[in-house]
Amino acid sequence: MKILETLKKSPFFGRFPFNIELLRYLGPGFLVTVGFIDPGNWAVNIAGGSEFNYSLLWVITLSTLMLIFLQHMSAHLGIVTGNCLAESCRQWFPRWANWLFGGSIVLACVATALAEFLGAAIGLTILLGLPLVVSVLISAAVILTLVTVQKYDSIEHLIIAFVSIIGFCYLLELFLVKPDWAAALEASVVPRLNSSQIFIAMGMLGAVVMPHNLYLHSEVIQKRNWSASTNERKRQLLRYEFLDTLLAMGAGWAINSAMVIVAAAVFFRHGVLVTDVAQASETLKPLAGDLARLLFAVALVCAGVSSSITACLAGGTVFTGFLGKEIDPQKTWFRLGVLVTAVPAVLLIFFISDAYTGLIWSQVVLSVQLPLTIVPLIILTRSRKVMGEYANGRFENLFMYLCAGIVIVLNALLLLSFFGVKF
Repeated sequence: MKILETLKKSPFFGRFPFNIELLRYLGPGFLVTVGFIDPGNWAVNIAGGSEFNYSLLWVITLSTLMLIFLQHMSAHLGIVTGNCLAESCRQWFPRWANWLFGGSIVLACVATALAEFLGAAIGLTILLGLPLVVSVLISAAVILTLVTVQKYDSIEHLIIAFVSIIGFCYLLELFLVKPDWAAALEASVVPRLNSSQIFIAMGMLGAVVMPHNLYLHSEVIQKRNWSASTNERKRQLLRYEFLDTLLAMGAGWAINSAMVIVAAAVFFRHGVLVTDVAQASETLKPLAGDLARLLFAVALVCAGVSSSITACLAGGTVFTGFLGKEIDPQKTWFRLGVLVTAVPAVLLIFFISDAYTGLIWSQVVLSVQLPLTIVPLIILTRSRKVMGEYANGRFENLFMYLCAGIVIVLNALLLLSFFGVKF
């Protein structure tokens, strides 16, 4: 303790944002990160790597850059206004707009929860040999219990542990599968896209820049009591938040890229077409050998359970926020929002005949909703009436417009591809 007190008094600790105090504020970004290291990501990343080699790695890079900025702006809104994105939308937008924004994000939360519950259930089925229906019900019961009885700060440690397990497996495999590093590096920064790739590319985009996470991040900040009585303290908290976001999203980028690279090396290199989620366990064979299927199942359960928690929390947050109710996991309205998210997701699973395709479609749905989340975030964070002196500057606005433009153009290309247009 004496050492810590001495460090606190030092000029380094007081002036430089990356110091020991920062460790107290790490967590919200990692809680959000698990949302884009989930079964849906596994499905689209393995599909991208197995079908198109390294060529869609740039989507991961671009999506992560967009995500870092958009998540930061969401948290920025929460710190400055004291309201989450859903609460701010309700306060500043007309009723018709809130029905559009709120209704679409609830549907996106359901699509997300569907992928997460399904992933956890598939993992349980592989592990225990249970029928998928039974695994879905068990997963849903466990996840809803965790959401109901835990607080955000307790859940964060569990989630960070899950992410660490998943990340370690895939990052270690990069040294075992011997990828073509030159080709992978080029594909990470050079965009190439055609009509045959757009569906998977949009799945990747929706799996990384997940709209429900933009809503959740601004609320998680509130639960951490990031309050400040002075402008200097507020700016310090904004720096801490950005570093938390940068570290967490950077870890997510590395893990997602590793998934694509490993899938390309294991499947594309040998001409293997992936058609089943369980088949993806082959990606872990270079690391685990005959234990690959077991390790994959454990990781899938971890990813499904942890990301399901964030999906349910996001569902409760947007439901109560848009209705003007108190955002508290112990309150009835929040729990109702969790059920509105979870129950339809579980029921829809029973109508899915192809789990692998269902996971990919769920991520594409997120990319379609994404403009309806980015647009209100732009309007709110650029407004001096809402943000005061912390409103976006020219650079921030320009980058926000660029993010929105990219997402809208890609959605338009996806729509054209459904009508058979080649590009």
